[in-house]
Amino acid sequence: MSRSDKHSKQKTSSKTSKGKKIFLSSLLVVLLALFGGYAYRSSYYSNHFLPKTYVEATDVSGLTTDQANKKLHDRFDAQTFSLTENGTEWKSYKKSDFGLQTDFSDELNAIKKGQNQWKWGIASFSAKENHSLKADVFDEEILAEQMESLQKELDTLNKDRKPTENATITKGEDGFSVKKEVVGDQLDTKQVATDVKENLLSGSDEVKLESYKKEPRITSDDENLKKEVDDLNQLAKINASYVINGETIQIPTETIADWLSYKDEKVALDQEKVQNYVNDLASKYNTSTNSSKFNSSKQGEVEVPAGTLSWTMDRESEAAALSEAILSGEDFTRSPIVQGSADPSQPLFDNTYIEVDLENQHMWYYKDGKVELETDIISGKPKSPTPKGVFYVWKKERDATLTGEDYSSPVDYWMPIDWTGVGIHDSDWQTSYGGDRWKTVGSHGCVNTPPEVMKTLYNSVEVGVPVIVI
Repeated sequence: MSRSDKHSKQKTSSKTSKGKKIFLSSLLVVLLALFGGYAYRSSYYSNHFLPKTYVEATDVSGLTTDQANKKLHDRFDAQTFSLTENGTEWKSYKKSDFGLQTDFSDELNAIKKGQNQWKWGIASFSAKENHSLKADVFDEEILAEQMESLQKELDTLNKDRKPTENATITKGEDGFSVKKEVVGDQLDTKQVATDVKENLLSGSDEVKLESYKKEPRITSDDENLKKEVDDLNQLAKINASYVINGETIQIPTETIADWLSYKDEKVALDQEKVQNYVNDLASKYNTSTNSSKFNSSKQGEVEVPAGTLSWTMDRESEAAALSEAILSGEDFTRSPIVQGSADPSQPLFDNTYIEVDLENQHMWYYKDGKVELETDIISGKPKSPTPKGVFYVWKKERDATLTGEDYSSPVDYWMPIDWTGVGIHDSDWQTSYGGDRWKTVGSHGCVNTPPEVMKTLYNSVEVGVPVIVI
């Protein structure tokens, strides 16, 4: 190689080296400029949201948290909630009027804190990132007040509307029948208010009132309702009667029909009317408070006061039992539930009884309608008269001693008839019987009987036989 060629090659190499240095220097300057610009921009995003940042679909890119909060506040503060009916708006409210909270500072700061300011470049070319806020938050006190006010407005709206009615059973002159349902346009206002609150809290913005119109729950073609009508009409025809004191008392079918009703979707009886009926029976037939007619041996028909042989109707228990018997749907004959010593289904006395006639100072024992024994007696003296009434022999006792405040009398045969110590017994201290002797040598209330007669009576009479003192 010639010297000139060698020199030319060295010169060219020098120029190339110098060019590389200039290029690298320029590249470094550009890179430094770019890095400086990126760093500068990154410092901007230290207190601004990254590009393509959305919160609840609202673009907050490049905004500070305060700016973003204001933007979201303006958006949410303007939100409304509407109540419509068939596409027409009835009422519209701002959600903020219900206490919707529109300050999102804490949540925005949390979102901002989670961002890396150095990633703003990547964010610029990435898909948008949407952040959600926590569920709508309302001031509970304001919400409660507004819901109460809304409830009143809904109730006012309902006043002039036709109420919906279920098909039911009605009672007429010809019995029971189905009354057709009524389809009204009243709203279920409580449910409306409940759903408005739920929708507000879930972020919804509309409630359609037509969805809350009450529909009949029971219609006239309901099979159960038809069956209830048939059951009621059958119940109204029940053959129901009482046997009281040997007398049959028919309960009129129209009375039972009057008691029947259809209440709370079931067959029922008017308990007040049933109770009144039972009360009337008790007032009329209670032998503990009513006197009894008696065909006496010498005085003819007399009224005999109530005594120990009697019963009292248990009115409340009987009303309940009567209701149960009617609702069973079967014909029945019953006797009332009572308290006392007598059977309410039977007459207090039939044709076997002891008759004590105080006026005539005489006593008879009738068995199966025939006189088995009769005798003069001595009854209680004027200061301690023998009580009148329908009694019965509730015990028989041999060799008893009858005692009182001022006496003690042993007797061979003792048959008490009331609860105060009055009874029938032998009296060997009496010299004679009958007439007016009761006025001077009368007893303390017992029926003094000649000893031999008393022995026969004692052996003939059974415990439970009625004793009628007139």
